[in-house]
Amino acid sequence: MPERLRNLVLQRAHNCCEYCFSQADYSPAPFGIEHIFPTAKGGASEPENLAWSCQGCNGRKHTFTDAPDPYTGFLAPLFNPRTDKWEEHFAWDEEFSQIIGLSPIGRATVECLDLNRKEVFNLRKLLVPLGLHPPR
Repeated sequence: MPERLRNLVLQRAHNCCEYCFSQADYSPAPFGIEHIFPTAKGGASEPENLAWSCQGCNGRKHTFTDAPDPYTGFLAPLFNPRTDKWEEHFAWDEEFSQIIGLSPIGRATVECLDLNRKEVFNLRKLLVPLGLHPPR
């Protein structure tokens, strides 16, 4: 991938995973560019199809583009950082340590990508008192 494109994706995301909001500066796991619509399903390596993602979210998303909403059981599209607004689908709990899905898209994404997995939850708990989380 051209360095110019990689830098665009990184800067646009403010060095945070565009799904779980983990910050690359504080993460022990590597981050990378993720295809929102997978190349295996015909997705292109164009800016509007690329997201900055932590290894945990990228690995769990794999080639999924939708997942069951745990509330309704119906399939819902996964969150698309290029076309969906985070605030319409997610919120932080009172302690800013867990992401709450507000919509079918949000709930399906929280479950499928396990946005509150233990290592991310614990890192958030450490960063909040230092004023380093949430990043936006």
